[in-house]
Amino acid sequence: MNEHSKIFLYKYLNNASPTGFESSGQQIWLDYIKPYTDEYIVDTYGTAVGVIGPGKDYKVVIEAHSDEISWFVNYISDDGYLFVRRNGGSDAVIAPSMRVNLHTKKGVVEGVFGWPAIHVRDLAKDTAPKVTDLFIDVGAATKQEVLDMGIHVGTVCTFVDGLMELNQRYYVGRALDNRVGGFMIAEVARLLKENNVTLPFTLYVVNAVQEEIGLRGAEMIARRLKPDLAICTDVTHDTQSPKYDKKEQGDLKCGDGPVLCYGPAVQNNVLDFLIDVAEQQNIAFQRQAVSRSTGTDTDAFAYATEGIASALISLPLKYMHTTVETVHMDDVQNVIKLMYETLLALKGDEDFRYIK
Repeated sequence: MNEHSKIFLYKYLNNASPTGFESSGQQIWLDYIKPYTDEYIVDTYGTAVGVIGPGKDYKVVIEAHSDEISWFVNYISDDGYLFVRRNGGSDAVIAPSMRVNLHTKKGVVEGVFGWPAIHVRDLAKDTAPKVTDLFIDVGAATKQEVLDMGIHVGTVCTFVDGLMELNQRYYVGRALDNRVGGFMIAEVARLLKENNVTLPFTLYVVNAVQEEIGLRGAEMIARRLKPDLAICTDVTHDTQSPKYDKKEQGDLKCGDGPVLCYGPAVQNNVLDFLIDVAEQQNIAFQRQAVSRSTGTDTDAFAYATEGIASALISLPLKYMHTTVETVHMDDVQNVIKLMYETLLALKGDEDFRYIK
């Protein structure tokens, strides 16, 4: 990482890109990646693609998703309180007392998730809050005052917390899932350009929208690009902190390297290719097994067309879908290195079919 890429990391991570409203973040990402690509594509719903070496027969995708979980205003009471519903997998348990930004056409309006004081609650009957228990206070006294601020049903809300560094070892913040993935694939493009690499295939650097509500952006762009190979990156759970069961969720640790996933959507010959590259380049990696699906855009690429050879490189992350998502700096660099070295190892004519 150089100073320019670090500035991009902070600018990109601190920007809000809620599912369905990713355009401001996509513009930041495109502005950064344009000097390292030959052309770009933006589809109708906002998935952004940097293209390197267009027009070649063999086509390869490296991919991350750009959207973050958020909330929608669902109801405005007569006395000016806002009630919400999820946009993606937002966690009601962490919401009380959190600051939020409400993104309106007039600009950002600040608010807070209010919560009754401990003094007035019956602690013996306390339960985890449900979404229907949550409310946002924007300092308004009436519904009309809320509307005059530019807030309406459908206004999207994000938590405020930004990126920080912890013990010179970790990045911490909201929406590392998965804008840190967008950062990593952009860095791969930068390294290819700065090292004057000419690839024997067309490379699509894909930053997809709407992953958090069903892998929708990846599904659309996979059908459009129809690549021969897709290497996706997303986050996965570090299972070392309290409340995780390694027998159920695996034994994965921040700082121990990228995670390579085994599962039906992961094409095993591609997976073996990644493992060979990691071993040849002395990149430490971890292994993870999934049951039916990876739960990432890998599934969309694998199945959206007639079948795209796909694999997943995951970044271990603590505290997913909170405002303190945490990743190890070394893992970030090693995911970048593994993707970069994999692209260098490809000849551009690979046939990954099991039976030929």
